[in-house]
Amino acid sequence: MVAVAETTDKQELKKNVYALGFTSFLTDVSSEMILALLPLFLTALGAGKAAIGLIEGIAEATASLLKTFSGWFSDKVGKRKLLVVLGYSLSTVTKPFIALANNWGQVLLVRFLDRVGKGVRTSPRDALISESIEARERGKYFGFHRMMDTMGAVVGTMLASLFLFVFGRYFAMPLMLQYRTIFWIALIPGLLSVITLVFFVKEPKFVEQGKKLFSFRAALPKPFVRFLIIVGLFELVHFSYALFILRVAELGVIVPLIPLVYLAYNIVYAATAMPFGQLADKVGKKTMLAVGYLLFGLMCLGFAFASQSYQAWLLFIIFGLAVAIIEAVPRAMVPDMVPSEVKGTAYGFYHMLVGLMDLPASLIAGLLWDAFGPLVAFSYGGVVAVISAGLLFILVPEKIET
Repeated sequence: MVAVAETTDKQELKKNVYALGFTSFLTDVSSEMILALLPLFLTALGAGKAAIGLIEGIAEATASLLKTFSGWFSDKVGKRKLLVVLGYSLSTVTKPFIALANNWGQVLLVRFLDRVGKGVRTSPRDALISESIEARERGKYFGFHRMMDTMGAVVGTMLASLFLFVFGRYFAMPLMLQYRTIFWIALIPGLLSVITLVFFVKEPKFVEQGKKLFSFRAALPKPFVRFLIIVGLFELVHFSYALFILRVAELGVIVPLIPLVYLAYNIVYAATAMPFGQLADKVGKKTMLAVGYLLFGLMCLGFAFASQSYQAWLLFIIFGLAVAIIEAVPRAMVPDMVPSEVKGTAYGFYHMLVGLMDLPASLIAGLLWDAFGPLVAFSYGGVVAVISAGLLFILVPEKIET
């Protein structure tokens, strides 16, 4: 039997979007208190740029298969919330243990467990969001979710910077002790996020739609496959934020200000994600996604040729504009390309692909940087992003009937 969410009370289900948005807000407060400092922490542990790229890439890639499995499983049983709760809970309890790490291998283990949690929750969560809103508003509300997620990143980054200042100036803590203390404090908003999810997100009611065997082919119609190929090509250069932060440091931005550069990125991301999603609903999601790819390419080329610290701030603003589109719009496109009974599985394929590309993307960029410098590494990113935008226009129709 195939379970499909009822759509009779979308107004009631829309509350899920707000609750999930607040859950993501709190989770990202926790995450960004750690991630804004993690590249600097890893460097202090002796990790090189290639090792940092490897950590971020392998953590995502090895957990990515779970995104397909969890999406498929939520389709099969007609349950989304349990998997979402399990995923957020695992990430919440594991991330702060980075504070105990004494080498980059231990950080890799913690990042892997954190990403397993993300792999379990992401596809069912996005399917739950899509089932809680009208199709004509998907861009808007996926934009809202990304906005809340990124507002959490803004607050988390601000707290990281504030704690660095207070611990350094008023407590005279050694820098490594400051990092480790902040990582433990990050557990608090993480726990609050899980509590919000448990008590305020409702499982959509499902109805049976006859006997129909599950088929992976049903979740992979040809237009969707072409879309995935182009997304995969782009994600090959959507390398880890950690490398961009290291480039900022190389351009001369002092350590206490680096979280604020990242903060500027997150403020722009949060402020524009929902408006860009609404614009995508009006002018076409494919068009908006192509604009996002072009902006990302422009930002990479800027980092390739930058030579002054002020340029880092401008480029991170462009970074925020690009990612606001890249993170929200594809999620709104997925349900338009596949039958409703395999929506969770389709999200699984999408998120699995994005995660699998993190390993070669971050590793290749790190190796290119170590071997040839930032000019080659970031120029590579810019060129491939522009090619991806062109292929999106050529190969993916604006509207797909399923």
